[in-house]
Amino acid sequence: MALPVDPTSAAVADHHQRRYRGFLRLAVLRILAMLGAVLLGLCAPHAPAHAANGPQVTQLQGHLELDYSVEVRVEGLADWAADNDPRRLVPFIDGRALPGNPPEAIDVTRGRLLFHLRVNEDSRAVWTDLLGAPEGLRRPVTFSVGPVDGAPFDTVYGDGRRVMLTVISPVYGGIALLLVVVTLAVFVQLARTTSIIRKPAEGGLGPYDLGRFQMAVWFFLIYLSYTAIWLITDATDTIHPSLLALLGISAGTALSEAVIDAGGAPAPEPRQQALLDERQQRVREIGTRGMWQDGNEGAGGDPRERQQAARQRVMQIDRELRALQAPAPEMASRGLLHDLLSDAQGYRFDRFQIFAFTLILGVIFLSDVYNNLSMPELSPTLLGLMGLSSGTYIGFKLPNRS
Repeated sequence: MALPVDPTSAAVADHHQRRYRGFLRLAVLRILAMLGAVLLGLCAPHAPAHAANGPQVTQLQGHLELDYSVEVRVEGLADWAADNDPRRLVPFIDGRALPGNPPEAIDVTRGRLLFHLRVNEDSRAVWTDLLGAPEGLRRPVTFSVGPVDGAPFDTVYGDGRRVMLTVISPVYGGIALLLVVVTLAVFVQLARTTSIIRKPAEGGLGPYDLGRFQMAVWFFLIYLSYTAIWLITDATDTIHPSLLALLGISAGTALSEAVIDAGGAPAPEPRQQALLDERQQRVREIGTRGMWQDGNEGAGGDPRERQQAARQRVMQIDRELRALQAPAPEMASRGLLHDLLSDAQGYRFDRFQIFAFTLILGVIFLSDVYNNLSMPELSPTLLGLMGLSSGTYIGFKLPNRS
């Protein structure tokens, strides 16, 4: 016979069972949470050991620009200097050391270093990478200090807090830009309205002259490059002897062309020479009126009529000479390219050759200055090529004056 079940006892047992299962679930969740926290702690990045114990750059005072001084505060410098020489410290910009820039003043107690940023033979390559191919007046960089042959110290001026490195001083850059623009504007105006790069012509403006144009191009390329390099690097001794040879070639081309164009008049043709001889004879006859009046030579006709006929013949000869010797009308300018690439006989390849060489070498010249912050040193082979091109151009002009 089955005993009756107490409903109250069954409810209590069921309640205890549910509480036990809830306790187990809560315990499992707590264990999983603890394991997750441990795993996160193991995977989280840890600061390097020297961040807490080694030196750290904490402050930069001054203008970060070439040929300027900056003061750097380094936390923990005294402890580091106890085993190392602080005179071997140099600035690090974008992670690259600047050799030849040791501190000018050192205060180990206060962690103070004073650097004067300058270009020398050891640091020229680094400065060229930092300042070359500029995209603006300033650029963001990371900054630190460290041993010249070691790694940089930890710094607050890392990727998340870059400082601005001045490439071109706004003041000097603005003044130089104004002068360059004014110079170019004046030159362009003179080139359009005067004979500064044109052939001389009476009563108007002649065509543009290729030799003078080439000389003007190389002058302004060197002028602009010299100014830009000085603004960025503060260097003034940047013109190589090869550039003097280059200017000499362009100036020699223009001078030789001017001498040829200003040469003497061409020799008279046979018809002109015959007329000149006859005119000279008629002039002598006009001056012998006394002999005609005496009538000693038996020349027929009235002496006055003969003198009048001689005068009329001289006038007629003068008209014929003016017609034969009248110079060809001065060539008016037909545009820059047309004037540079052609002459009275039409377009000439020798002109095109020297024009093309001038343009492509000018682009290479500016590219080298922009990227390397230095005037390119032209090889003797390249100078010889330019001299050959100019000589060919001058040589083709000589037959026209023979």
